[in-house]
Amino acid sequence: MKKYINKFLLLGLTSMLFFNACKKEGTNVIFTGGNSPVLSASLKDTIVLSSAIKNNQAISFSWTNPNYQFSNGISSMNVTYNLEIDTLGSNFSNPNMQIVQVVSDLGKSFTVDDLNALLGNKLKLKDSVVHNIQVRVVSFINPYTSGSAQISPLTSNVLNFVVDTTYTPPPAVTPPASGTLYLVGGDPLIGAWANVAPAPTANTFIQKSATDYQLTVALSGGDPTNSNASDQYLIVPVAGSWSHKYSCSSTANQPFSGGTFGLDLSSNFPGPTAPGNYLIDVNFQSGIITVTKQ
Repeated sequence: MKKYINKFLLLGLTSMLFFNACKKEGTNVIFTGGNSPVLSASLKDTIVLSSAIKNNQAISFSWTNPNYQFSNGISSMNVTYNLEIDTLGSNFSNPNMQIVQVVSDLGKSFTVDDLNALLGNKLKLKDSVVHNIQVRVVSFINPYTSGSAQISPLTSNVLNFVVDTTYTPPPAVTPPASGTLYLVGGDPLIGAWANVAPAPTANTFIQKSATDYQLTVALSGGDPTNSNASDQYLIVPVAGSWSHKYSCSSTANQPFSGGTFGLDLSSNFPGPTAPGNYLIDVNFQSGIITVTKQ
């Protein structure tokens, strides 16, 4: 019996040593390098944008695989690529710089309409004007660490283009057919969710242009994440009606200012934490709602 017990103990010890050896080997996999992607495009120098050819392909970008290398071979993990588009001279530091994220694929194409909307509504370039832009791609594996150090992204070469010319893109969000906007919400200063017709003048937006509405309003502030939504708000196109509303996708993830909005999305806008007068700017062209304390 003692002999059998010793065999079992020896077998168990051997298994533990083998397991620890495998575990140690796994944790010792290290990053050994990669190659910066090489960016190329279907066009050189000039991109022509015209509403007459809005459904045509404007440009197609492609790049090489960075081939991330590890001590156990080439990585099989999905690589994420950020195609960055900015104005020439900004060196990819422009706060309006656009990032188009691509997972695994080694290319991205844009129609004339799509690229024009990205440049006009998002990069905020003026229409009917010749612009100079620059493009690069940045590759990364995320999350991944080698030992205690995170693997640095790899950045491609930069391509420069003259864009001739942009045209006014359709609004990112369709403006209200009513031509009116009203603020409703849980704040007692704006009616504590009382959506009535006619709406109070204090809750009525002023139309600044076909795609821009503004309202300066007093808000009491509080906790916009509370469960009873007393410090949240919505915007409606017809006073006294809940048939349609302008809202956001997630109250918790929506920035107080500078977030996107849409028609009949699922969540309320977060209100301010501090009391005061606030200018609410609803820009349908860009699809951005901006809130500024006055």
